[in-house]
Amino acid sequence: MKKTTADRSPSFERRDILKLMTSAPAAALISVTLFASEIAKATPQQPAAEADPSNYHPKVLNPHEWRMIHNLSDWILPADQRSGSATQAGVPEFIDDWLNFKGGNLLAEIRGGLTWLDMECNRSFAYDFADCPAKQQKHILDRIANPEKAAPEDASAVAFFNALRDLVVSGYFTSPMGIRDLPYLGNEPQEEWNGCPAPVLARLGVVKDESAA
Repeated sequence: MKKTTADRSPSFERRDILKLMTSAPAAALISVTLFASEIAKATPQQPAAEADPSNYHPKVLNPHEWRMIHNLSDWILPADQRSGSATQAGVPEFIDDWLNFKGGNLLAEIRGGLTWLDMECNRSFAYDFADCPAKQQKHILDRIANPEKAAPEDASAVAFFNALRDLVVSGYFTSPMGIRDLPYLGNEPQEEWNGCPAPVLARLGVVKDESAA
């Protein structure tokens, strides 16, 4: 039973991911910023470039895990009308490189989660996750994608999917494609600076001091 691109019907739109990011508390945004900073310091030798899968050889993921990470990355961030998918942005390469750097508990958690997906799919559908059609993949992912709705017995799988989603989002939005998708407008000359826009201050709960010079 082979899965084709046409079978895919991702459950998340990129605007939903962005909405989630912009509604996150300040502490969570700081955490993502520090995470991206740590990535940059850990891999300073890598130039900013679009993904070229033909030139990358996985460091820690075996071929089966590598296929699953590609599949899951595009469930989390599929292509839309404006930008390419997570795999097109080089997210699987980023994840493998980061897991190679971090190792330890994170690598064990990701591998454990991938194994859980295969076990559940084999138990329910008699196929590994990556070999199931989109409808069956979605059925399994719906169990663990929303922590508030997940069953207690799926808690470890929920933690895995949260960790993987963090890696996918961090990898995508620190890639050249993801930065263009935001769009990121930093490091550009400004004719004048009138301070932080009022809607942003309101979202952050900051009151502008009108008496400041």
